[in-house]
Amino acid sequence: MRWETDRPGPRRLTDGLASVARSLGAPAPEALAVVFARWAEVVGPSLAGRCRPHAVRSGSLVVVVDEPGMATEVRFLGSAILARAAALAGAPVAERVEVRVRPPR
Repeated sequence: MRWETDRPGPRRLTDGLASVARSLGAPAPEALAVVFARWAEVVGPSLAGRCRPHAVRSGSLVVVVDEPGMATEVRFLGSAILARAAALAGAPVAERVEVRVRPPR
């Protein structure tokens, strides 16, 4: 099987990842990088100390929190978190927030 491309020669890995992400309906890797790198800006510094982004799967931004009470707060703020993430990333990163509780070790 031969792959056809617009240009000859090697391609940047990020171009390939972006293409795969688009074909799977996932946000661009650059958008995800912004959300993960700038998490404190997405949720605010106090909340960022208690939760962190874990993954984006099937249209959900998976967020890990340190206790059940935080899970309730993150669920309540879900639409605001997604709106802020999209504003910083320049594109939507997920359709919903999924929260998981994992106590710190």
